[in-house]
Amino acid sequence: MPLASRRLGSLIAFVIAAALPLTLSAQVVQPESVGLSSERLNRIDDLVDRFIDSGQITGAVTLVARHGQIAHLEAQGVMDTESNRPVSPDTMFRVASMSKPVAGVAIMMLVEEGKIRLNDPVSRFLPSFENQQVAIQQPTGGRGAPAGGRGAPPNFYTVPTEREITISDVLTHTSGVMSGQMSNSVGNQWSSQRHEAGLAWVDPLGAAPLEFQPGSRWSYSALAGFDVLSRVVEIASGQSFDQFLESRIFEPLGIQDMTFWPTDEQRQRLVSSYNYTGGELQARNNPDSMSGERYFSGAGGIMTTAPDYARFGMMLGNNGAGPDRPLLGSRTMETMRSVWIPDTLPGRGSGEGYGLSVRVLDDPIAAGSLLSPGTFGWSGAYGTHFFVDPVENIVGVMMIQTPILEMRPLFETAVMQAIID
Repeated sequence: MPLASRRLGSLIAFVIAAALPLTLSAQVVQPESVGLSSERLNRIDDLVDRFIDSGQITGAVTLVARHGQIAHLEAQGVMDTESNRPVSPDTMFRVASMSKPVAGVAIMMLVEEGKIRLNDPVSRFLPSFENQQVAIQQPTGGRGAPAGGRGAPPNFYTVPTEREITISDVLTHTSGVMSGQMSNSVGNQWSSQRHEAGLAWVDPLGAAPLEFQPGSRWSYSALAGFDVLSRVVEIASGQSFDQFLESRIFEPLGIQDMTFWPTDEQRQRLVSSYNYTGGELQARNNPDSMSGERYFSGAGGIMTTAPDYARFGMMLGNNGAGPDRPLLGSRTMETMRSVWIPDTLPGRGSGEGYGLSVRVLDDPIAAGSLLSPGTFGWSGAYGTHFFVDPVENIVGVMMIQTPILEMRPLFETAVMQAIID
């Protein structure tokens, strides 16, 4: 798509932005009024244009808010390679694992109410998680190849856990629940039923071995861990997970387009998802595999717009306060964004700790980042990314639908270099 056409699309996006609900449009301000440079924020647009021109993405929506006010909201490119419909601010994206912080907030709400404790064993809510086993890989055959041959299921034996996994273990990806080949090889028999069973698919999951002893390392549980937490929310609250989020988070924040399954109207605004392979975009097979009409995955099922996700991000950046009332107490938010898992634990990257459902940047110098210490957020497998910088009071949201990892730190830099106060 020519650059001139994309700029026209951006102009159209600006007009659409002006027509957004008053609760949002009233907050859009001149960047300089919140200590940001309009000229420097244009570098975000240039960044997106470069990746559109290179053919790695079809389009993007980017948003920057500071001090609770939106200073940058830009839509660029197109929704798909077939129709060339322009992206707009109300375009919907599959945010995948950016669903996890939403589930984390739901858990923390129930912690505040005393219905869940962070050190509760998961077995308090899901009895199958009592007396779990840990998988130990069998000696390898040949030079590093798992016994059984290349591509074969891993061979392992099991030993008892040294302690039960807790809610905080699952929130911090240190539980070992479906966190690697061994645990996945058993757990997949239940996860494959998730669209029919809903979140109840995790009820028998405790019979699958853990990948490692609880708390001994950090290893991402892409699906099972936060589906377990979503199920715990259902059991502790007495509501389905989607109903809990709607009544306790979405409605209080004025969020209208955050869902696990789009309506026909929302489907028309849902961007196509691609992989960038062999120098070209290829349509993703089954892009809605994490979502469903009865499967409400806190691990990765949410679809939403950049402005609506920004409302959630600004609540996090505002110490848990919503427009009318707090969703979380400030001490609870501080606990959520604290470094529970340091970057010294095996599995973590340099300078990046982990909190309760969010990555926490504890050493920007080690990480080579312009973000402030304590910045937190997360990303999605389809390319979405967000961060909250509590020092500079900035929220950044980038919505794309191709997993281009390089864009994440470049977007963060483009946002932070725009600070001029």
